[in-house]
Amino acid sequence: MKHPNFTIAPEVRIALDLGAPIVALESTVITHGLPRPQNLELARDMEKQVRAFGAIPATIALLDGQIRIGLSDEELVRLSDADSTLKVSHRDFATAIVKKANGGTTVAGTMFAANMAGIKVFATGGIGGVHKESSFDISTDLRSLAEIPTIVVCAGAKAILDLPATLEYLETMGVPIVGYQTDEFPAFYSRESGLNVSVRLDSAKEIAEFARVQWNLGMKSGILVTNPIPEADAISAAKMEPIIAKASAEAIEQGIHGQKLTPFLLGRISELTKGKSLKANLALLLNNARLAAEIAGEMGSKKKSWAI
Repeated sequence: MKHPNFTIAPEVRIALDLGAPIVALESTVITHGLPRPQNLELARDMEKQVRAFGAIPATIALLDGQIRIGLSDEELVRLSDADSTLKVSHRDFATAIVKKANGGTTVAGTMFAANMAGIKVFATGGIGGVHKESSFDISTDLRSLAEIPTIVVCAGAKAILDLPATLEYLETMGVPIVGYQTDEFPAFYSRESGLNVSVRLDSAKEIAEFARVQWNLGMKSGILVTNPIPEADAISAAKMEPIIAKASAEAIEQGIHGQKLTPFLLGRISELTKGKSLKANLALLLNNARLAAEIAGEMGSKKKSWAI
């Protein structure tokens, strides 16, 4: 792919040319999701995890208004240290490019850029969705899942959201929700939610085959793969619900909304759990990177059948 607003790292370009496994990684977790120095440590650990399971990591971000597909370690350091960065979703790319800004891409933003580059697998923490504080506050992540043919590996939707409403939206838009070795939709910090996935698949090979069939039928949506947080790092829904409710009430009281809402809620929840939620967040991110790398490896041998 050649485009004046995109720069593809040499390693990623070679992998694309060879049909080697690649996993896209988002960057708002670096710019807006975690404090320093955990943000840089996590970015490096995510890339190491992808490599450990046989794939090439492609962290996606904006630097000086250029959409970067794959970052060097020096660029990761620069992004993690930047004091003023944009949170880049669909509507924000042109703004970032015109202003020559640095920015972290959201789930929606990363899906857009990865798809433009030809990368089919993406690992994140949890997707956005319908907020409890306002039913009109709906993440662009959901629309992107309906429109962009990418496998998105996550630990469900962020637990701060209205999960039933989020799943209803995805069902309406025809997005398959795959439970990896589970029949239940995971709730980010928790393995349980009481809500069902649309299909259970128990291996990376099955997920790759599912995607091949889905897209060869002419379906254009993404595929949401939900991977429960490791049991040792999980926090039960019963413990998390009152904490989330308190953080949500504080957000409403302080008039926090829009792009500032999710970072506020996640930060406040970390404070209220004395860092346990942050530890869980890091664990699930690495767990998702591992599964995404395995799926990307299974997809590589079928590259010729993936034409959309």
